[in-house]
Amino acid sequence: MEKRMEEGTGEIEEKSVGLGGGSDSRWVDGSEVDSESTPTWSLLEEDERSVGGERAGLRRRLKKKPKRVDSFDVEALGISDSHANHAKDLSVVGTLALAFQTLGVVYGDMGTSPLYVFSDVFSKVPIRSEVDVLGALSLVMYTIALLPFAKYVFIVLKANDNGEGGTFALYSLICRYAKVNLLPNQQRADEQISSFRLKLPTPELERALNIKEALERRSSLKTVLLLLVLMGTSMIIGDGILTPAMSVMSAVSGLQGEIPGFDTDAVVLVSVVILVALFSIQRFGTSKVGFVFAPALALWFISLGSIGLYNIISHDITVLRAFNPAYIYFFFKRNSTKAWSALGGCVLCITGAEAMFADLGHFSVISIQIAFTFVVFPCLLLAYMGQAAFLMKHPDKVERVFYDSVPGILFWPVFVIATLAAMIASQAMISATFSCIKQSMALGCFPRLKIVHTSRKFMGQIYIPVINWFLMIMCIAVVASFRSTTDIANAYGIAEVGVMLVSTTLVTLVMLLIWQKNLFLALCFPAIFGTAELIYLSAVLTKIKEGGWLPLVFASFFLCIMYTWNYGSVLKYQSEIREKISMDFMLDLGSTLGTIRVPGIGLLYNELVQGIPSIFGQFLLSLPAIHSTIVFVCIKYVPVPVVPQEERFLFRRLCPKDYHMFRCIARYGYKDVRKEDHHAFEMLLVESIEKFLRKEAQDLALEISITDMELENESVRSRDSGNQSGDGELQIPLLSDTRNDEFAASTSEQAVPVLPSSVMSSDEDPSLEYELSALREAMDSGFTYLLAHGDVRAKKESWFIKKLVINYFYAFLRRNCRAGAANMSVPHMNIMRVGMTYMV
Repeated sequence: MEKRMEEGTGEIEEKSVGLGGGSDSRWVDGSEVDSESTPTWSLLEEDERSVGGERAGLRRRLKKKPKRVDSFDVEALGISDSHANHAKDLSVVGTLALAFQTLGVVYGDMGTSPLYVFSDVFSKVPIRSEVDVLGALSLVMYTIALLPFAKYVFIVLKANDNGEGGTFALYSLICRYAKVNLLPNQQRADEQISSFRLKLPTPELERALNIKEALERRSSLKTVLLLLVLMGTSMIIGDGILTPAMSVMSAVSGLQGEIPGFDTDAVVLVSVVILVALFSIQRFGTSKVGFVFAPALALWFISLGSIGLYNIISHDITVLRAFNPAYIYFFFKRNSTKAWSALGGCVLCITGAEAMFADLGHFSVISIQIAFTFVVFPCLLLAYMGQAAFLMKHPDKVERVFYDSVPGILFWPVFVIATLAAMIASQAMISATFSCIKQSMALGCFPRLKIVHTSRKFMGQIYIPVINWFLMIMCIAVVASFRSTTDIANAYGIAEVGVMLVSTTLVTLVMLLIWQKNLFLALCFPAIFGTAELIYLSAVLTKIKEGGWLPLVFASFFLCIMYTWNYGSVLKYQSEIREKISMDFMLDLGSTLGTIRVPGIGLLYNELVQGIPSIFGQFLLSLPAIHSTIVFVCIKYVPVPVVPQEERFLFRRLCPKDYHMFRCIARYGYKDVRKEDHHAFEMLLVESIEKFLRKEAQDLALEISITDMELENESVRSRDSGNQSGDGELQIPLLSDTRNDEFAASTSEQAVPVLPSSVMSSDEDPSLEYELSALREAMDSGFTYLLAHGDVRAKKESWFIKKLVINYFYAFLRRNCRAGAANMSVPHMNIMRVGMTYMV
């Protein structure tokens, strides 16, 4: 993912605790930064135990976080409603329009399956009686009804992550509830993000907590879960390669029986031209492509339904008997092992079903459900029944059953629409591939690549140029090498069923861990759908030698890339934690940091969420002087789709005040967008630091004032108790003291006492005014971006495999991914780099 450094931050949120600006620090909202610090809730409990209820109420009011306006969020200036879930804001007309778009993006793959399903099924099982046709038709009908309709439309779509779908969306849900993420950058403050919180019902809570504890305690389970997610994502990318090749070749091959001399070479050539055109228009975005393609797909589905209905009435209306599932039993009884082999062709009728979930970020749940229920499902049933009715009369025409079943006068219009539909079919898995790769990048499982957001309204609609051209090259290679839809079909089914099995496993875990469903109901999900998918998988795995090896190669390739990147990133982060600079060392250096402090603001980008990174020591050793103000900027992704503007950024002060050092943690979801305007970032950064300094001084003055009042009140009480045994004449004037009366009344009402205006004014605070003037002077001197070029090397005593992975594979990925300087529009003269090698 592009790391655009100039992105906005929120209002600064940290204050010092105690008198005189001690070293103990926490966020303004009460949550801790460092794990070694005392949790806020424990501080509140100590207050309540050590003082009375009135004083505890007063403390709680002081802890209450005010409503903040996040003026530091640059992207909000350029993108309207970028963080809202658009599905909630759409009207009925808007929902129907979005459902119409899904036809052009989500359902193209499944919509073109009638081109090749029956021809592939009956290439394994010859038609010898009507039982064969009815059995195959019944199998296709109930496969569509069971997996895409029942599983995805009504169950899996509900497991979305705030409107985002795909295997990584399920993984992010699990990561939020259980600490299974291998990268140790979680913070207590992240759990306060509104979109992070999970509503947990009370039933089955104990079982969910046991599962959570098991996942968090065993590192092997964390690794297995990550590998499962990466495997599913790899297979989706493999689908993105095979879908265009299969769909386009199936459509173009219809010309072989109509145009004399149109041989296999011509099919391959035309298919390659169409594929180049398809991938060339991806840069215009999903929304534009969807609106262009949706009318063609709508016309395609109408044609499927109409031709199917025509064939049913014209040839054999008795195919309606296939609604009886007993014909599936008769089909297997009659054909035995051949019927088992035919399952590999039957599974092609549900190719693209995973796109309904993976493409969810581009659309909404209700729009996908409406389109499938009222358009896709009935039209597909009519299409398959029509082809079956045609085969009942013409069993010898199974090889070109789709085109032969079309009335002769309609062949060319239907061929044109079918070709367009085949191009559109590829769009579903291409969009799904973009979404999955973006999610994996955000969660630290894929090298950073350039991502282009093609819609200002729907943030899930993206385009990744490198992946787009890689998919195009691979598709052309598959078409040119296989030259036949039969072998591609054998490869196609393995990837599709593999993704479905991964989704079934993850959704089952979500049911048990997060939804906390009844154990019997939760286990029914994998028992029903998982069993069906395992049966299909056992059938398609028999085709490994006949082309099924291809998706396994693609999946293995991407799995190695993603796991290597995640593994190397985790080791690098752990090394940075081990080598971070101690606070005692910083205090020994003094406020000059052992060098010369010159005016200016240095923005040091690092990945640590706590502590001072070791790379800062390299800057101190390499530079003759260091900036008067230092801000450590950490851009961190949390396992949520979006982070609300007002909750995105956390700031804290590092070291005593005269060091002028701050930390900024920018928290982004895997669906968030960041803009490139470093000038706006710099201005908003200074503005937010000023607000932070004023807020810090105000809160400190308020706490000092309250502490003084409490001490004075305690003194009055002790003198009062002493006078009860001594001179009683002093009791009356002390009890009638106006200040104590006001304080007692305010504490009884749990109200904050009014402080003198001189305490609240920054003009009367010399230290605050000095800090503000120093900050303005530093801003006038300019900003410098301090970037680190970190090299990761395995130790000499490491295993050979680790050396191979870290020193060569991971190093190659780091050298060729999108680096920090490429992600910013910062002039090169404002950038300083130092190199550092981490031994892992």
